[in-house]
Amino acid sequence: MPPLLSTALLLLGSNVLMTVAWYWHLRKPWPLVAAILISWGIAFFEYCLAVPANRIGYAGGVTGQQLKVMQEVITLAVFAAFSVVMLGEPLRWTYFAAMVCLVAAVGFIFLPVD
Repeated sequence: MPPLLSTALLLLGSNVLMTVAWYWHLRKPWPLVAAILISWGIAFFEYCLAVPANRIGYAGGVTGQQLKVMQEVITLAVFAAFSVVMLGEPLRWTYFAAMVCLVAAVGFIFLPVD
């Protein structure tokens, strides 16, 4: 599998786990300590995907800046789905405008600089 594709897939999985870790407890008021400990447990598995994703991407020629911008776009897309499905929140036009800006950022960060 090409490094860019494996990096993107690992970052996708990583972001799904991190979104769950950060926001799963909002619908039901869990005790704060329990929410923190459970979120830390979920975040461990997120790191098990994020660290290899960044290493594979970087070793495959993706710059640190490109990795970060990719991660931000994936995060926004994952959170959009999570907020609709799990939190029952509608997506507003401003969310789509923000996504367009981030997709443009990906385009800019992957432009050749030479």
